[in-house]
Amino acid sequence: MKKILSLVVAAVMLLGIVSIAAADVPNAEKPVIWYNRQPSNSTTGELDMDALNFNGKTYYVGFDAKQGAELQGQMVVDYLKAHGEGLDRNGDGIIGYVLCIGDIGHNDSIARTRGARKALGTAVPDASQGKTEIATIDDVDSAPIGTNLDGSATDVKDGEIEIDGKTYIVRELASQEMKSSVGATWDAPTAGNAIGTWSGSFGDQIDVVVSNNDGMGMAVFNGWAKENKVPTFGYDANSDAVAAIADGYCGTISQNADVQAYLTLRTMRNALDDADIMTGISTPDAAGNVLSDDLYYYDEATRCFYALNGAVTADNYEAFLDATAPNAKFNFQLTEEQAPTKKVWLSVYNASDNFLNATYVPQLQNYDKILNLNVEYVKGDGQTESNLTDRLGNPGEYDGFAINMVKTDNAASYMVKLQ
Repeated sequence: MKKILSLVVAAVMLLGIVSIAAADVPNAEKPVIWYNRQPSNSTTGELDMDALNFNGKTYYVGFDAKQGAELQGQMVVDYLKAHGEGLDRNGDGIIGYVLCIGDIGHNDSIARTRGARKALGTAVPDASQGKTEIATIDDVDSAPIGTNLDGSATDVKDGEIEIDGKTYIVRELASQEMKSSVGATWDAPTAGNAIGTWSGSFGDQIDVVVSNNDGMGMAVFNGWAKENKVPTFGYDANSDAVAAIADGYCGTISQNADVQAYLTLRTMRNALDDADIMTGISTPDAAGNVLSDDLYYYDEATRCFYALNGAVTADNYEAFLDATAPNAKFNFQLTEEQAPTKKVWLSVYNASDNFLNATYVPQLQNYDKILNLNVEYVKGDGQTESNLTDRLGNPGEYDGFAINMVKTDNAASYMVKLQ
């Protein structure tokens, strides 16, 4: 009985020490890790440097959106060139595709739309940003076009592709932001409804489906494309999408969620410990955790860590079937002496988002324990920022904050809470 009482007292004392330590540090000086949704202008994509420089312990962790977007576009082109026979389903000489857009104000969605259009030759310069030619992916117009059956839309143009010695027109037949009636973006049910409308109106013209993510892509695949054997491409390498490659889903992009999740909590751990930010990243930590430089890069000027992407196709999908498995090369337990337990408030913008909840959060949960971080996971409704910020009522209770915003413009609503 005495032993049990002693353990209880010790636990209470430890919690008290952690709580006091958190309260002793001004909130404005605590680590802030923005992740997955980069603080930025939702119209121009310009980084919010006030948010990225909130304090000396602030960083962003995500993935290289442009590299991944161009990789997805090239994956589609490579498939078309390798599977020419029968792609033009109605024989009209046009390879028609539809595009599921996630969030027109999200820099990742913007990049993926641009990447697909640039690779397929349907891109036009973004006149709204004063662009008159396309030098890089940043110059491409990313606006949804509605429907474009006759090729007259001004935000895209007809492209061309040579397949087996024959030249086909490539046309974006339709695209829209998949936004629900209550405001949720990247919305899979909305994508399912959209393909129902599109296929009912011009289904025999749709030869390819391209989606900004796997959630929407799988809704289209399961709702129509699988039965009609229409090549469908997504992004995120969600477990269900990777498994569906065996059933005809044609490809997705892995943004290395294990690397991103580890970096999210690793940078938090380093900032909490006042350690060199590259500890356990470019240089091994005390337990031996380290990342190889082909998995990520760090942009010191903007304080941003980016995981690199990889294409997942029928050639390699079996290696990606378990999207929630930790990476054995950086999954070594730190001791309490090496890294005392700290409490972290971590937000997830949408409790219904497939990638975040089925892949990213499980990966975070792989690494929070080995890094001795007591993480409180707070999940939002995907519609309003206040659904998250209102639940950050007592920031003094936490040692650090990992923030996944609803909208990339809204970093200030969190910073004001931490002043």
